[in-house]
Amino acid sequence: MKKQIKTLGIILVFLTAPLFLLAQNPPHPNGGNGPGSGNTPVGGGAPIDGGISIMLILGAAYGSKKVYQQMK
Repeated sequence: MKKQIKTLGIILVFLTAPLFLLAQNPPHPNGGNGPGSGNTPVGGGAPIDGGISIMLILGAAYGSKKVYQQMK
């Protein structure tokens, strides 16, 4: 019975949490200036290529290591 009450309490916390946890509004493109007055793309100018390529290289190296160990 205690286990069911704990489970019910945890479920209720997870169901009601989104009602109280609110995210901030996204920033306006171009820093709040009018459209066409800047070159900033929506979402900022953060590059994502460097991180993705590093993760792909590390994943390929890890996978090849695992395959090599399986073949041994």
